[in-house]
Amino acid sequence: MSDHPGERRRRSVFGRGARLARGAGAVAAPVMSAALHRVGRRASELPETVRRRRNGATTAPRGWVLRGRVWTGDVAEPFDGAVVVDDSGRVVRCAPNGQIDWPPDLPTIGGTGWWVGPGVVDAHVHLQFADPSALLAAGLVAVRDLGGPPTSARQWRTGHRTPRAGRPFIAVSGPILTATGGYPTRSWGPAVGAFVDSPAAARSSVLALAADGVDVIKVALEPGPGWPVPSPSTVRAVVHTAHRAGLAVCAHALTAQMVRRAVDAGVDELAHIPTDRLDDDLVERIAEAGVAVVSTLQTFFADGLGRAVAANAGALVAAGVELRYGTDLGNTGTQPGVDPRELDRLADAGLGRLGALRAATLSSARAPGIRGRSGLIRLGQPAALVVLPADPTLEPGAWRTPTAVIADNRLVRPGGARAGSAPPDTLAG
Repeated sequence: MSDHPGERRRRSVFGRGARLARGAGAVAAPVMSAALHRVGRRASELPETVRRRRNGATTAPRGWVLRGRVWTGDVAEPFDGAVVVDDSGRVVRCAPNGQIDWPPDLPTIGGTGWWVGPGVVDAHVHLQFADPSALLAAGLVAVRDLGGPPTSARQWRTGHRTPRAGRPFIAVSGPILTATGGYPTRSWGPAVGAFVDSPAAARSSVLALAADGVDVIKVALEPGPGWPVPSPSTVRAVVHTAHRAGLAVCAHALTAQMVRRAVDAGVDELAHIPTDRLDDDLVERIAEAGVAVVSTLQTFFADGLGRAVAANAGALVAAGVELRYGTDLGNTGTQPGVDPRELDRLADAGLGRLGALRAATLSSARAPGIRGRSGLIRLGQPAALVVLPADPTLEPGAWRTPTAVIADNRLVRPGGARAGSAPPDTLAG
């Protein structure tokens, strides 16, 4: 297998061919929500772990109280307090201790020293090398598959539906647009490429993917060993057709030359921080064009390319480019769930630890294809949040053992099990 930086090896962390086992800133006034007085669902609809007894009868809880160090996202400062989620899965109260109350019979999760914050969105995964059902319990409320077989992508995609039990929201690109014989068809993804060798072929392929319901278009610009790449006119046709169809374009471009080609064509996003050292002019062009960049830093460090990528990350942050958290799950050095190492790499790039969490929540939630996720805790909005046993800005390893995740009106209680273990039954709305 090639050591070329574009040859991103898709494999389980347990070995080749194995499956991976495994507004809100404003503090709300303490107002009693009518939602907390609604009659709960029938007990038969709830898993045993969330039933409770009253006067000898089994009834359903009307929501949950989540206590700890509360971070509502974006530029808000964390505070010691609580978040109340009602039985429809909406945030109905959020305030510091002493400024909030709730019905005394609501189940409480967390306490002093715990963390309550938005769940993480991974903007770059490959689910053909992972178990989608292991990700929600690991703290991921949404993921975006950037390159998978068409049939699998259709099965993974959430679209307008409620995610399947135990799964996060899943957006997909489907196959990657590439030149005939180009990346990744001669390496990790022989069945993952759709060939575009002319502007006409590009237009046809983009329209076919749009009709198939993909959430974003991905194009590969990887001049590996003997790998052809789409011409500038072909890439421009991809972007123009995708934008007319209401879809954004994410480009795999690791060299400075291919980054220029992508930016010239008007792409919306880069799938990785490039491995070629970017000069100041090119960094400025990326910033001026408003092109966001998905991080995938840890996997490059695992491949020995960390120094150049870290330097680019720092330059991009300094120029005001939006970095989005993404791990390239399935690749060398990755593992399922939220990766504290990726967050630390983002923090070291100049974002700091709270800024890294912002990149993994608000910024990643803005990634093309991710909808129904804000990366925030907002009053009156559906909850997509996580409870951790410690403050991750002090103990990043807390992401390895989430205590609870609420998303899509589902409560998942891993109960301290490994992030990749099978999640328990969830409360479906």
